[in-house]
Parts: sequence; C-alpha cells; structure tokens
Amino acid sequence: MSEAVAEGRRVRSMTGFARISGRVSDQLGFTLGIKSVNHRFLDPHLRLPSGYDALEMEIRKALKQAISRGHVEVFLQIDRSVKSGLRLDAAVARAYVDAFREAAEQFEVKSTGLDLNAVLRMPGVMTGDTSDRTDDVEAVTTAVSGVFPQALAELNVMREREGEALKLELVRCMQRIREVADEVRDLRKGAQQAHFAVLKQKLIELTNEAGISEERVMTEAALLAERGDVDEELVRLHAHVDHFVALLDEGSEVGKKLDFLLQEFNRESNTLLSKTSGVVTAGGLRITELGLLLKAEIERAREQVQNLE
Repeated sequence: MSEAVAEGRRVRSMTGFARISGRVSDQLGFTLGIKSVNHRFLDPHLRLPSGYDALEMEIRKALKQAISRGHVEVFLQIDRSVKSGLRLDAAVARAYVDAFREAAEQFEVKSTGLDLNAVLRMPGVMTGDTSDRTDDVEAVTTAVSGVFPQALAELNVMREREGEALKLELVRCMQRIREVADEVRDLRKGAQQAHFAVLKQKLIELTNEAGISEERVMTEAALLAERGDVDEELVRLHAHVDHFVALLDEGSEVGKKLDFLLQEFNRESNTLLSKTSGVVTAGGLRITELGLLLKAEIERAREQVQNLE
C-alpha cells in the first residue's frame, strides 16, 4: 500500500463505492468496503475491528494520496468460520450450575429445574477455536494492504464515471450561458438606443422651464444611457465561460476552482440586472428576462460543481 495510486486527468465526482472480499485461510476471510460522498475537504471515517491500528494508519495514508475531497467511509468486516465446531467447557458450566443451586437454596427460591439454554449462553461455557488471533490480525492486515489499492482504483473509476456525466451537464450549462449572453449582445444596441430616447424625452419634460439647451439634454441622456451599457459584463461572461470549459478539459481536482469562478459569473449577472432594471422598452425587458435566465443557469452549474472533487 506504500505506492501512491496514480491520478488520472479526468474530472471526478465525490460519489463512489467499492467492495472487495478475500480469504486469508479456510477459516478466515474479510470484506473491505469504501464509500464516498460530498464534502468540502477530505473527511475519512474508518470502521475497523479492534486491534487493527497499524492497518488504519496505512489506509489513512493511502486515502490522502488518492483522494483530495469527500467524506470517505472505509469498513472492514472479518469473517471467521470455526472448523472444529464449538466446545463445551464442562468445568465452567458446572460452576454456573452450582452457583444457581446455591443461590436458590439461600434465597429459598423454588424451581422446577435449570434452564440449559440459559447456562449455555453464559460467558465461557461455549467456546470456539480462538487460537492464534494475533496471527489472524497480522494475516488480515497483510491481505487488506495488498488489495486496498485495487479498492481505491475501483472507487475512483466510479468517481470518474460520475464526473464525466457531471462534466457533460456543466458544458451544456456553459453553452446556454453563452447563448444568453449572445442574445443580450444582439439586443443591447437597439435597447440602448430606445433607452436613450426615453431618457431624452424625460429630461426635456423635466427641464422644459429651466432653459437648458437641447445639446445639454442630449449629452446628459447619452451619459445616463451609457451607464446602462452591459458590454463589459458580456465580454467578461464570455471569458468566464471559456475559462470554465478549459478547467473542465484540464480535469483533475477542479471543483474548488470552478466554484470560485462561478462566484464571478454571479457578479456579472447581478451587474447586468442592475444596469437593465430601469429599461422599460421591449428589448430592455427581454434583457432583464435573459439576466434572470442567466442566474438560473449559474445556480444550476453551482449545484453540479458541488459534486466535483
């Protein structure tokens, strides 16, 4: 288990499962399982039988080498079969029977007889072949150490398969965001001109008695209309989409990077909405509608990114 598990370049989901069963001898076997789900950091939880401290340390080290994020549960179940069957310890059973009779006599408890089933269930009465348990721990530790890299590899194959499905959905989200941005760009010029005309008319009405020249009114209207221009936001959105897709193609551990990048998407969409909220023309209203669609796509992408390693 000392060799690091080689990491592929494909994106990975944080959801996966793997199970391996093996036998150390005719009387001794084991089942090893690994399950992972979403978590902000690597969060390993191991459920091993008592006495496997050395194995636990090896497993934790291997997990850190192979997995960067996720709540990972590892469980080990030991399967023992006693070849020679159970053995009755007659001396222990006799001691329980004598103690029972002595207690019944001392407390004057009338009884029709002893319950054999109860006696057989008492500690130490029935025993199996429990020899060489220390050797069992060493043998299981060696066997599990040998197959744990295989279990990790199977886990990561499932995580990569899930990751590729998430990648396809995220690429579709980016394509929809690009289409929304393109439609806003097509509408922007006409909406800006209409917005300018509306602002100009309002300024004329407000300054009708103030003696302000038409040239000054047009200048002020142009400045107000320019403040509502969203060209810079659209350029940055296209750049963010290109960066997002490039990170997906790069693969490996991109979940946190994509999450941070989506925060930039949100900033641009919020600015776009704030600049177009006062535009009441048909094109302006459509741009606002597209801004809301943009935020919905960004949120959909954010939910998917939460599943990536």
